Amino acid sequence: MIRFEQVSVRYDGAAGPSLQGVDLVIPEGELTLLVGPSGVGKSTLLGAVSGLVPHFTGGTLRGRVTVAGRDTRTHMPRELADVVGTVGQDPLAHFVTDVVEDELAYGMESLGLAPAVMRRRVEETLDLLGLNELRDRPIATLSGGQQQRVAIGSVLTTHPRVLVLDEPTSALDPGAAEEVLAVVQRLVHDLGTTVLMAEHRLERVVQYADRVLLLPAPGAAPVLGTPSEVMAVSPVHPPVVSLGRLAGWSPLPLSVRDARRLAAPLRHRLAPAGVPGPATHPSAPDPAPQTPARLDLPPSAPGCGTSGQSSTPGAKVQADAGRNPAPPAFEARGLGRSPSSAAPGLLARLLRRSNPTPTPAPGSVAAARGLGVRRGRAEVLAGIDLAVAPGETIALMGRNGAGKSTLLSALVGTLPPTTGTVTVGGATPHRTPPQEMVRRVGLVPQEPRDLLYADTVAAECAAADSDAAAAPGTCRDLVSALLPDVPDDTHPRDLSEGQRLALALALVLTGRPALLLLDEPTRGLDYAAKARLVEVLRALAAEGHAIVLATHDVELAAELAHRVVILAGGEVVADGPTAEVVVSSPAFAPQVAKVLAPGHWLTVAQVAEALS
Repeated sequence: MIRFEQVSVRYDGAAGPSLQGVDLVIPEGELTLLVGPSGVGKSTLLGAVSGLVPHFTGGTLRGRVTVAGRDTRTHMPRELADVVGTVGQDPLAHFVTDVVEDELAYGMESLGLAPAVMRRRVEETLDLLGLNELRDRPIATLSGGQQQRVAIGSVLTTHPRVLVLDEPTSALDPGAAEEVLAVVQRLVHDLGTTVLMAEHRLERVVQYADRVLLLPAPGAAPVLGTPSEVMAVSPVHPPVVSLGRLAGWSPLPLSVRDARRLAAPLRHRLAPAGVPGPATHPSAPDPAPQTPARLDLPPSAPGCGTSGQSSTPGAKVQADAGRNPAPPAFEARGLGRSPSSAAPGLLARLLRRSNPTPTPAPGSVAAARGLGVRRGRAEVLAGIDLAVAPGETIALMGRNGAGKSTLLSALVGTLPPTTGTVTVGGATPHRTPPQEMVRRVGLVPQEPRDLLYADTVAAECAAADSDAAAAPGTCRDLVSALLPDVPDDTHPRDLSEGQRLALALALVLTGRPALLLLDEPTRGLDYAAKARLVEVLRALAAEGHAIVLATHDVELAAELAHRVVILAGGEVVADGPTAEVVVSSPAFAPQVAKVLAPGHWLTVAQVAEALS
């Protein structure tokens, strides 16, 4: 169905080719998962299938790509539209109309399908993706995950023979992701649709793939094989594969079910380590002063299991384990270097140099009391009570549309409360001038490009220094720590999703806000980039910054958060230490917790530490 014949792609001005020597065949009617580290050319390969590369992106394509016998060099993307359906990383860039139902019908209307056919297919797609209640909603009012489902649905209505998906579940909660993947499986198994999917969250999709296509490094030859064959050699792999490698299981498990069948001996070996005791709240007052541990920020990391130890309130609980047994959420952290061996990281040094370390004060950095927010007639948040302590990391979780992004907007002041109060650093955010709030709270939005408006990285940094009244070069130094080897004259639109996130984070950190808010921070990040982000956020928490992140990434929450707050229908339905909340939730438990239940193990690094 899809054939690559010695394909290479080089963009104008690039130092080397994005793809080189790709020669393979993707069979018809199979789900092929495209994996590899960030920057190896996955999006370029997907674009070559749809014809967007090089007709839309520019650059030079050598070799030949054929889809259902059509040569993409001689067929424009519009001439492939009846054969190839494409959904990119950014659903907002995909939309043409303003209303959900109109968007689902637009592609069929462009192909000239009969009205009766269009109506039937729209109804089928609304039911398949659970969008019926949203059919009349303006797309701009939907959550990020809901928009992603609409984008996928708008492609499915045209019944393409080939479906190209770039990070299709990145903005979806676990339940919604399962629904989308179930639909994709149905298309493959029942209709014979050929699906080529790039996805960083391999824990969600690898068990469904018929084949895995690995791009191991820029310009390296691709590897195509069965999921088990490729995962055995892949530099990127889900936690369940990491656990299998650690335990020496063969064959390597691809799903929680496969791993549980092999896990009995491992659970027996872990039993002497004991089951963590009752939870202690991570923001409990610290009876004795503590010296913040500082973390190295390595230029690369093997995966999200790598962790460093910090002296956040959770780490203090570990130190006091003799008096107060440490909750499993905190044992899941603190698995790397000890405080005595942790040298100051580059980011930590830059933050200390630019401004003095904030002194954690008793009480809360931010608090919401009886918070309610309405959008038109819809009550988005109701009766929210939340307090965030200095040095605390909180993960907001819940299904799409639960109100996580709205709560972040209320904390940063872009949405005023309808009822209740919000205070951050003693100020009311929506009534305080932005220049006064910049050192109290900063938000990295779900779309980092919303913060990027200049033409170069250097211009963005200069504006951030000016807005925060920071010394010239402060932001640029932070960018260098987070984004090595990115030139000053690079346009932000030319950065990858992960690089744009790092740039937006540097812009916000220039003001050194006491409270840092992040909305879906791991969207578009591979495991190594996620590990670097975890190190950065741990260093900030150790410096006394409070962090609240809205995420569907259960592995990130297990690795980083002291507390998990689950929202549903705009209300808090769970709030407690990470291990207690996620282990008791089938939807939000990480893979390791599911495999090793009923033990409270959350990460591969925690298991490795216990075994050693």
